[in-house]
Amino acid sequence: MSPQRPKPTSTRPPITHVASTRRAHALVGAADSLKRLVQWIDKIALTDQSTLIVGPPGSGKNLAARCIHERSPKHAEPFIELSCGALPASFVDAELFGHVLGAFPGAFEERRGLLELVGKGTLLLDEVGDLPLAVQAKLVRVIDTRTFNSLGSFKDISFEGRIVATTRKNLFDAMRDGQFRADLFYRLSALTLNVPSLTQRLDDLPLLLAHFSFQQMRAISFTSAAVKKLSEQPWPENIRQLRDLVIQLSALAEHEHIDVDTLEPFLTAPP
Repeated sequence: MSPQRPKPTSTRPPITHVASTRRAHALVGAADSLKRLVQWIDKIALTDQSTLIVGPPGSGKNLAARCIHERSPKHAEPFIELSCGALPASFVDAELFGHVLGAFPGAFEERRGLLELVGKGTLLLDEVGDLPLAVQAKLVRVIDTRTFNSLGSFKDISFEGRIVATTRKNLFDAMRDGQFRADLFYRLSALTLNVPSLTQRLDDLPLLLAHFSFQQMRAISFTSAAVKKLSEQPWPENIRQLRDLVIQLSALAEHEHIDVDTLEPFLTAPP
């Protein structure tokens, strides 16, 4: 569970920013594709509707979800994240819905689920395509009726928050293969955000490099030739891969000013 963020001031800074700030949950860049994303985030944040965020791995889907929450009128409420593929199916069920004493073997005490703990805040279902089908069916009811039951209980509990889901998968393929429920997809995807890959926003490379460098104990900089070299690389893990590269360079590079010769060994794929 992610900790509740401190109550912000009444003035909300813009999401798109230059790399000289340390704002933890900001989207960095000025590419047209990012500007469109920010515009949609601002509009979606003012609603209470469930939202689906689609994009390749490491592109910033979870960051976009946090920005929706932080830009919303309920930004002081909890933001809770559940990694849908990280737990066994039975654990996901109990984690989301909670359980009463004796609901199943090992349920030695009553426990509130994330749907209740989130209150009027935002529940992020990270990689919703990994949710078990049985849990998907129960989520349809939550969205439709705004109520749910803890495991082992018939008492209705109100759900007052917003569900934001992310996926790297093609959910149309998953629906065709019987791995994702169409009714849940259409309830989540009425509002859909598409997060661009790094290759779709290469103009943002200098800003991103400066931003990640500023976060390190030893700041580094890049020659224009090094930036050009980076723009020619494949980025299967997108922004996350670029961030990890900057971390490596900051810790291990001999010089703080990174040229092509310094960069080359860090671009070599491991054997």
